[in-house]
Amino acid sequence: MIFKQLLEPDSCTYTYLIACPESGTTALIDPVLETVDRDLALLQSLGLTLDFTIDTHIHADHLTAARRLRELTGSRIAWPALDQLPCADIGLREGEPFLVGKIPLHPLFTPGHTDHHHAYLIDNGTHHLLFSGDALLIEACGRTDFQSGDAATLYRSIHEKIFSLPDESLIYPGHDYEGRFVTTVAQEKQRNPRLGNNRSQEEFVAIMEGLDLPYPRKIDIAVPGNQQCGQPA
Repeated sequence: MIFKQLLEPDSCTYTYLIACPESGTTALIDPVLETVDRDLALLQSLGLTLDFTIDTHIHADHLTAARRLRELTGSRIAWPALDQLPCADIGLREGEPFLVGKIPLHPLFTPGHTDHHHAYLIDNGTHHLLFSGDALLIEACGRTDFQSGDAATLYRSIHEKIFSLPDESLIYPGHDYEGRFVTTVAQEKQRNPRLGNNRSQEEFVAIMEGLDLPYPRKIDIAVPGNQQCGQPA
């Protein structure tokens, strides 16, 4: 598998490039509008053309590049089917692996940050790589105080869908704000200050309700724009 992790610095969003070396089929997970030129240059340098963009959820902090990349490359937009976006070409559902060439990507329904959030798992029989979106971050998690978020639901999603994976599973988050790149299930079970050391659901909900986070600065543009697959206002 060809794999690259890319950072958009303003929103600290990670975009992930995955490609099947046998077929050349290529996807970008959570691409950002501001980094379209960078991503196209990378694809060209690798001798790849883009087949799919895949988003984890309707983002509130940036515009997805899905629509723009489709216009420029003819790539197809894959999105959680539950969002029912008319602009999407492919609906992704838990229990229905999505093939990037010969690489099966397994959607995991992980609501709580948003009501239709999905993470994506690659399991090659030896290694597990999870693209966790905003459900689980490195020693943190996505906020739950807007956009149909719900702390108790997120707690269950993380425990039932992510913490049930093997401890050595690699977790690649949708964001990191401290220059970190990857974590593991074992590390988050132990060190996550909101979830680690077997915190109860009640403790987690109390922590999330007490965060007192600022209003997201791009949400009023990002959410309606992403409901149109990244249509700028």
